[in-house]
Amino acid sequence: MTMWVFGYGSLLWNPGFPVADRVLARLADYHRSFCMRSIHHRGTPEQPGLVLALDELPGAACTGLALLVERGAEEATLSYLRERELVSSAYLEKRLMLDLVDGQRVEAVAYVIDAAHEQYCGDMPLEEQAQIIARAVGGRGPNTEYLHNTVAQLRQLGIEDGDLEWLDARVRAICG
Repeated sequence: MTMWVFGYGSLLWNPGFPVADRVLARLADYHRSFCMRSIHHRGTPEQPGLVLALDELPGAACTGLALLVERGAEEATLSYLRERELVSSAYLEKRLMLDLVDGQRVEAVAYVIDAAHEQYCGDMPLEEQAQIIARAVGGRGPNTEYLHNTVAQLRQLGIEDGDLEWLDARVRAICG
């Protein structure tokens, strides 16, 4: 069994499972945005942070990585991802088709936001996002670390994301 996982946020720099291959990939009809309040990993219920999610938007596209799970590690990887990503039920686990840069189309496990969930906060202004990210801290550390690591990995991969670049610079300015 071949298993692919779509990475667009922290999975880019911290997959947490054995990866046999990493290939640039495009997911149609979704965009990456800080549209999920984080009450566990990058914030608390009292002071939520923000994490990236795939928000459905017809005509949009998100570029990230297709991560090929090492053979034999598929079941353990899926269990790990479910524990990590489905901690609050704000994400939905889906199997979606990705277009790889080499022309292949593959099915991948992807975690997308449930727009009906109470943690969903789509269309939040970027300045408000920056203010939240600058101060939030959760069980996996500061929200700033999540933003800065993701932007650094996107740059390294040659993936442009203007909103995240703006947020990175703005949060650095807020934090001094």
